[in-house]
Amino acid sequence: MPADAVDKWKDTVAGSLAGMAQVVVGQPLDTVKVRLQVEDARSAKFRGPLHCIVDTVRQEGFLALYKGMAAPLVGISAVNALLFTAYSSFKDVQVRMGHAHTADQLSLSAIALAGAGAGFVNSILASPVELLKVRLQVQRSLTSKHQTQQQYRGPTDLARALVHTDGWRHGLFRGFWATVWREIPAYAAFYAAFEAAKRRITGAGQAGPETLVAAPWQLMLAGSTAGVSYWCACYPLDVIKSRAQNSNKRLRSGYMTEITRAIYRAEGLAGFWRGFTPCVLRSIPSAAVTFTTYELVMRMLD
Repeated sequence: MPADAVDKWKDTVAGSLAGMAQVVVGQPLDTVKVRLQVEDARSAKFRGPLHCIVDTVRQEGFLALYKGMAAPLVGISAVNALLFTAYSSFKDVQVRMGHAHTADQLSLSAIALAGAGAGFVNSILASPVELLKVRLQVQRSLTSKHQTQQQYRGPTDLARALVHTDGWRHGLFRGFWATVWREIPAYAAFYAAFEAAKRRITGAGQAGPETLVAAPWQLMLAGSTAGVSYWCACYPLDVIKSRAQNSNKRLRSGYMTEITRAIYRAEGLAGFWRGFTPCVLRSIPSAAVTFTTYELVMRMLD
């Protein structure tokens, strides 16, 4: 098997395991984030992140915070496998173009470009996986006759219903272009911030990045920096994406502009940052465990 194919196989395995670790650690706060994002401030049920957590656990039980986990646990493992493989491939392309002798020596701008390319490719899988996750997270399981009852038993049931009702494009791939526009700046910031933090923490800028191996705590710290940078770079776009994916109306051309105007008219600029606090808090351990798992698995496979 060619060396490049072996390396890509390692990226796939390490990315899959990193994705699973990310979901297990981050799902509860991700559920809170999504529920806050899709609410209209004028009829909001939750007063903030803490109220959302308390109310969800009281009304639906603790496991409600893990709603929609089956889709991302399987899906995000595949998404991360694709993401890290694409990122590695885009770095290799730049090395072959003569931008550096090895991928570890690429400039931060080159790292950001590779991350942006990986984000674009990643959207193909991320869009349907996140659609299923968002729909299941927002769904409420209450016994009160005054509340909406649970419609879907899980991601497979929901996916079938969406395809049957609206087809692939308007059903399972609803909000695809909103996902694309979010992923490009998000992963440019994600990978550039991780690499910048890792080089700073390990002193790689002085000794040469290829000669230093980061300790697990250093990987976790750099990963946390990457997670915060990811959301700071794209959060308003993520709110728009969540609104699009949770909408029951058929999305027309220019739907992102329509949703943006609707959010601004109803809530002002603050509407684009609903759920930001739990999202950032979640990103710190999630991104830390994602990068640490990926790097350690890669070392083990090497």
